[in-house]
Amino acid sequence: MKSTIKHFISFFLLLTAACNSGKKQYDATGTFEADEIIVSAEANGKIIRLDVEEGTRLAKDSVVGNIDPSAIELQKEQAASSVAALNQRTNDAAPQISVLQSQAGAQTHQVAVQQEQLKTLLKEQQRFTNLVATGAVPAKQLDDITGQVNVMRQQIAASKSQLAVIQSQVNSQRRSVAIQNRGILSEKDPMNKRVAQLQDQLNKTKIINPVSGTVLTKYADANEYTTTGKAIYKIADLSVMKLRAYITGDQLAKVKLNQPVKVMVDDGNGKYRELTGMITWISDKAEFTPKTIQTKEERANLVYAIKINVKNDGYLKIGMYGEVVL
Repeated sequence: MKSTIKHFISFFLLLTAACNSGKKQYDATGTFEADEIIVSAEANGKIIRLDVEEGTRLAKDSVVGNIDPSAIELQKEQAASSVAALNQRTNDAAPQISVLQSQAGAQTHQVAVQQEQLKTLLKEQQRFTNLVATGAVPAKQLDDITGQVNVMRQQIAASKSQLAVIQSQVNSQRRSVAIQNRGILSEKDPMNKRVAQLQDQLNKTKIINPVSGTVLTKYADANEYTTTGKAIYKIADLSVMKLRAYITGDQLAKVKLNQPVKVMVDDGNGKYRELTGMITWISDKAEFTPKTIQTKEERANLVYAIKINVKNDGYLKIGMYGEVVL
C-alpha cells in the first residue's frame, strides 16, 4: 500500500513539473536587428584604396578609401586656369586716362594764365577810362583796350569749354573700360561655380564612413572600377541591437515607450541569459502574426510590433531570437 502511494506521489510530481515546463515563460518573442547602412560610391573611377574588411569596426567620418581623382583634378585645374586668364583679358584705362589728365592739367594752367591777363587788361581799361574822362588820351585807345578785354574773355571761355571736353573724355573712357571689363568679368562667376562643383566632385572621391559600426558585408575591392551609387560595403552599429517583437492586443495596454523590460536569449547551454531592454517604438497598426514567430493556429491573430533597444554584450547577432518579459 505504501509503495502504491509513493508511486502515485512521484507520478503527480512529474506531471506537475511537465505542466509547468509547458507554460510560456515570456510575453513576446522576436528577432534582433540593427540599422544597416549601405555605403555607396559617390564618384566614377577605379578604387585605388579600400581599408574595409568584414567584421572590422570603423569610426564615424573616417576616410576608408579613395577613388582615382586624376580626371577630376585635371578638369579643376583647367577651370581654375580659365578664371585666372580672365584678369589678363580685362582692359586698363589708366594709360589713356593719364594722357587726358595731362592735357586737362595743361588746359587748366592756360585758363589760369588767361585769367591773370584779363585782370591786367581790366586794370588798363579802368585807367584809360579815367584818362579819357579827363581828356588826357583819345577815346580810341580806350576802345582798343576794351576790344582786348572782350577777346581775352572769349579765349577764357573757349579754354574752359575745351577743359570740360577733356574731363568728359576722361569720364567717358572710364565708363567705356568699366563696361568692357564687366562683360569680361561676367564670365568669372559661372567659372568659379564650375571650380566649386569640381572641388565637390573631388571631395566625393574620398570614401568616408558615415557612422560608427561594424562592417557586415563588403561588395567591392581595391583596383575595381566603380560608379556613382554602386554599393561598396554595408555597415551597422551593433553596440545597441533592436529586438522586433510582437504583442497581442490585450498586452498593448501594458506597454509604453521607454518602458524597461527583460529580454531572454539562449546562452547555448540550454539556459537563458537575461538582458535589460527598453521599448523605443510601438506600432499603431495591427498586423497578422509573422509565420516565423508563432504556430500555424495563431497566425490569424492580430498583433502589434514593438522595438526594444538592448545593449549588446558581444553575443547578440542579427537574426538571433529573443524573448521578452514585460
